[in-house]
Amino acid sequence: CTIDHIMGATETVRGGRYILPSLRLMSSDLVIDEVDDFTGEDLVAIGRLIHLAGMLGRKVMISSATIPPDLALGYFTAYQKGWALFAASRQHNSQVAAGWTDEFKTELVTISQGENDVSHYQAGHENFVAKRISKLKQEPVKRRAEILTLPEKNDTDSADNLFFSTVQKGVLNKHQQHFTRDDKTGCQVSFGVVRCANIKPCIDLTEYLLAADWPQDTEVRVMAYHSQQVLLLRHAQEKHLDKVLKRKYPVNDPKDGAFYQSGIRQHLDTCGTKNLIFILVATPVEEVGRDHDFDWAVVEPSSYRSIIQLAGRVRRHRGALDNESPNMALLQYNLKGYRGEVRDVFSRPGYEQNGWQLSPSKSLSDVLDSKVLLKGVDAVPRIVKDTAAPSKKLAALEHFVINRTLGCHYLTGEAKQGDNGRGPKNLWGYTDDYWWMTALPQQFNRFRNSAPGLSLYRVLDDRKGAVFKIYDRRNRCWVPVEDELGIQVQQLDAQHSKRLWLARDYVGLVAEQSKIRNEDPERTSQRLGELSLSFYQDGNHYRYNDQLGLVKVD
Repeated sequence: CTIDHIMGATETVRGGRYILPSLRLMSSDLVIDEVDDFTGEDLVAIGRLIHLAGMLGRKVMISSATIPPDLALGYFTAYQKGWALFAASRQHNSQVAAGWTDEFKTELVTISQGENDVSHYQAGHENFVAKRISKLKQEPVKRRAEILTLPEKNDTDSADNLFFSTVQKGVLNKHQQHFTRDDKTGCQVSFGVVRCANIKPCIDLTEYLLAADWPQDTEVRVMAYHSQQVLLLRHAQEKHLDKVLKRKYPVNDPKDGAFYQSGIRQHLDTCGTKNLIFILVATPVEEVGRDHDFDWAVVEPSSYRSIIQLAGRVRRHRGALDNESPNMALLQYNLKGYRGEVRDVFSRPGYEQNGWQLSPSKSLSDVLDSKVLLKGVDAVPRIVKDTAAPSKKLAALEHFVINRTLGCHYLTGEAKQGDNGRGPKNLWGYTDDYWWMTALPQQFNRFRNSAPGLSLYRVLDDRKGAVFKIYDRRNRCWVPVEDELGIQVQQLDAQHSKRLWLARDYVGLVAEQSKIRNEDPERTSQRLGELSLSFYQDGNHYRYNDQLGLVKVD
């Protein structure tokens, strides 16, 4: 299930929505994948869930390639406190077996309840991480990164256009350094990803690349990939990407490779130029759970974690780099920082919040070690605590924020004298004090604390074709909402459509699925045409295209 469902066991403060997830948690062990994908208040809420799992006597596993030490310590302690209650109620041993597992080995340590349990746990964790780092340094280097300098802003061009043109230059540069030649046509081909922090810049950049002037010997095929897309169209997109970007094919049978997939082969046979670049413009949805292998990446930074996670999609299925040229370009600023915003630049997503800021510089040249990135990009800065000042280094800021958010400084004795961290805002106030009897902890640290979402459906209408509707449960009918929500359906012109990586036909996909399901196409569109409109607010206006998705209009 999704974590949103199981979180109801601790986050429901009225009504009965806690019953099913609680019953599931009573009878199941808990695995939380990509646990460090969450930030801020969500981390505290997940700590409450882990505490409950321990209290019910279940096992818990947290999983990620980039688990920071404070995150591991905080969640182990939450589990240990929950297990202590379970053990006391059943006269069981209160010892906890802590295990660490990676692709190299597994280690187990038995930790008793007591004054030294934190230091005992930390020693086991640090010992495991030290061995992991030693192994990682012996691995062949698959990713190297450089910082892509952005030009000085001027009065002629907007900041967004200067930013996008720099991305375009980065794409051309990375393609020339990391292309593969197609045996049949002799065309130089590469598959790359451009990572954008948010949906609107993702769509704006896609449109910019579709309309941009490219060298005469170069063609591009562009695709936008984000969460605000119709379910059926996104499924077709992911199905295609999973097939094309699987670069594990045997050397003796190259026809299983990307160049021989039907859509890609057609592009290669018809492009007629020396270079063909396939560009996926993606939001953070590409960073988690996608088994894709790209030749290169251009990255708009949000956090050190996002850089590492996206690096895991570059040469994912292949061996060491063929040359010394970096195959990742990190933009000097993200778009918010380049526009001149001074606070919370690395946020939504990211770790900057309130008084926890990078200062005085928001430039990656100042907050990252470019020499380390050039040697190789790996998870070491994430799994080892950076001791630099939190305001000076990006990785150090992330470690500091996680430490303070989960209250690990109370566990290690770094907190101010007299402050035990047992208020309703703190995780330890929930586990050790009596705040669990109130709804205050859930109000101070809400899980998924954001503006409400809205489920739209792209329904096939006999008279108007495909239109957005919502389902009125009270009157049990489908209601058109395009005019009410200010959704303007836009069309791409022929030149832009020619540059699409994958042109999807929604009506055709619905017809195909309705035939499989043996049902009316309208009913199929009501099932599979869902689009989750995040952060919906009254008064917003939107534009929509089947190839680009839904985006808010300023």
